[in-house]
Formats: sequence, C-alpha cells, structure tokens
Amino acid sequence: MQDTKKTTDGIKVAVGMSGGVDSSVAAALLVEQGYEVIGVFMKFWSEEVQGKIRENICCSLESSEDARRVCQKLGIPFYVFNMEVPFKAKIVDNFIEQYENGQTPNPCVRCNQYIKFAELWKKLKPMGVDFVATGHYAKLKAQSTKLKSKNKIQNSKIKLLKSKDAEKDQTYFLHQVLQNELKHTLFPIGDLTKSEVRALAKKFGLATAEKKESQEICFVADGQVGEFLKRYIKFEKGAIEDVETEEILGEHQGLPFYTIGQRKGIGLSGGPWYVARLDKKNNVLWVSKNEKDFLQDNLIVKNVNWISGVEPAFPLKVNCRIRYRAQDEVAIVTKLADNKYLVKFEQAQRAVTPGQYCVFWQGEECLGGGEIV
Repeated sequence: MQDTKKTTDGIKVAVGMSGGVDSSVAAALLVEQGYEVIGVFMKFWSEEVQGKIRENICCSLESSEDARRVCQKLGIPFYVFNMEVPFKAKIVDNFIEQYENGQTPNPCVRCNQYIKFAELWKKLKPMGVDFVATGHYAKLKAQSTKLKSKNKIQNSKIKLLKSKDAEKDQTYFLHQVLQNELKHTLFPIGDLTKSEVRALAKKFGLATAEKKESQEICFVADGQVGEFLKRYIKFEKGAIEDVETEEILGEHQGLPFYTIGQRKGIGLSGGPWYVARLDKKNNVLWVSKNEKDFLQDNLIVKNVNWISGVEPAFPLKVNCRIRYRAQDEVAIVTKLADNKYLVKFEQAQRAVTPGQYCVFWQGEECLGGGEIV
C-alpha cells in the first residue's frame, strides 16, 4: 500500500472551519492523511439592530468556539480572519440591491465566489499555504495525470464533479469559483455521504458530530428576509393585477416581499394565486391562477463562469438547474451578444427567477453557469 504521508509531506492546507460537522471532518481527514493542517474561521458581517448586534449564523460565537474545540482536538493551529468589509460589500449590499431591483439573489453562490475562495486565498497565500480545503460536498479531478505533488495540480486543468451524496451535492453553489482557485482547493468529503461524515466525526471524537445544520441565509439571523430588507429599502405599496384579465385584485406590500412562483403570503382570496411577474417600472405585482402564465421555455444568463477557463463550442447540450433544489432539465445553450447566453429547455420551466443562477452539467461534471437575467 502506498504511504499517503509521503505524497502529502510538506504540503500546507488551510481548512475553512465553520464550526459544523462537515468542515470538522474535512480537517480531521487531512490531518490523518499527513498534511500540515491549519484551521481558519472567517468572521463575516453581522447586522446591528437598535444598538444590538445580531450574530451571523455562520460566524456566531458558538460556531467559533466549536471550530476552536475541533482544532484543539486535532492538535492544529486555529486562526480567525475578519472578513466583515468584503462580505458586506460583495454579499450583503448586492443582496439588498438585487431585491430593490426586483430580483431574487442567491448570496451563498456569491459568498463562495468572492469570499470563501478568492478573499481567503489572498490572506492565506502569504502564509505559505498550498491548498484551501472546505467541507463542501463536491469533487475535483485533474484532467491530466494523477495528483502526486502540489506542483502537479497547478499545471493541470481541474474538473468540478458532483459529490457521492446526490442529496447534499453543492456543485450548484460552487459553479462561479474560478479555475485558478480550484487548482489550489481540496474537498476532502466529496466521496462521502452525510451519514458517513457524521460516523467519522464520532470516530474522531469531534464535538460537532451531532450538530444540526442551518438552512437560513447566514446574515438574516431570524430568517425573516422581508423584515431585514425593510431596514434598508423603502417599500412602496402598489397594485396586484391578474395577468390574464389585467383586473386589479388588491394591493401588494412592496415588490421585494415577493418572488416569482410564490403562492403563500400574497393576501388574495379565491386562490390559489401565484406570483407571475414583478413589474418594477410600474410597481405592479402580476399574479395568475394558471401555471402556464409563469412557464418559460428559455432564459438568458449573464456573468457566466466556464469552470474549465475555456468557453465550450456551441450549441451546447447540457443538463441544467434554475435553482438549487430544482430538477435537472435538458437544455441547449447558445451564445448571444455582450457575453450573454440563451438557454432553451426541452420542457418549459416553472418560475424562472431573475437573480437566481442557471447552472450547467454534463454527466457528473459541472461546466459552470450564470445569473438569470
């Protein structure tokens, strides 16, 4: 059997520690494999409301202490990096701006794109770190030879592949990470299921083995997006109109409260009613009882990242997804002007939402994706 430590000797890896079970096990596996490992905890922006700070879920005091305890257990150094300024500028401000413009953003994609890889690497590279590792459920594969040293991976094209655990796969959230960043990235738990990760956490004696996950937006601590936005956006009430009859049915409370396909919270009787369109220009919320009114057989994406670093040949047949929990759908991608792309589906899609991301796969490989216009 090959001695793993011989191939990992002298390679320094910084693990992004969230205080959760996934990143804890990622760190433990790397230590077991013989890497020189350090734990890194990132402190993000937290909102101040009426003079009190509302903790960011991802970087609460509890999460920080859990990450610290795991590092102590593993015998590795623990660092805390302050990311408040870039996080506020790149994630929070964009989140507010997109809602203000009638879009529905996905801040987790942008956090991976700008903070957890790009900004973190800026801080780690001067420390002599060779790789950044995280607890994401995804896999990486070099297109050329098997990885044998830190120099070999830097000269290889890296593919982003779906994880073993299809239910937990996070390639959707990673599709905007650049090729040059993936070259110095490791995903140690990509070949594991969530249950296997928890079993390993117990085996390693980690305090996070039974810790529950949070599904909320990290900087909206109570999960109340509308209440959060009201502190930053002036909401204007306006008409709710029927797409088919153009009849005024009622009054909406402000367009940022709604998203395409939404059913609950519209406040109309005689339903079910669904949000079909947000008319920012006229401040009108268009609704419909007919699902066909918000089905689309195509969409346009911008700010597309091709993970290989090279634009593919078109037309391109892909499986794609228009939101994280959507089903994979077959589509054809063609290039338009201004670096935008047309995505035409085999079957029309429900509730295509500007601001969300359309992500492309061929088989297990994530090719990239972009923001829905």
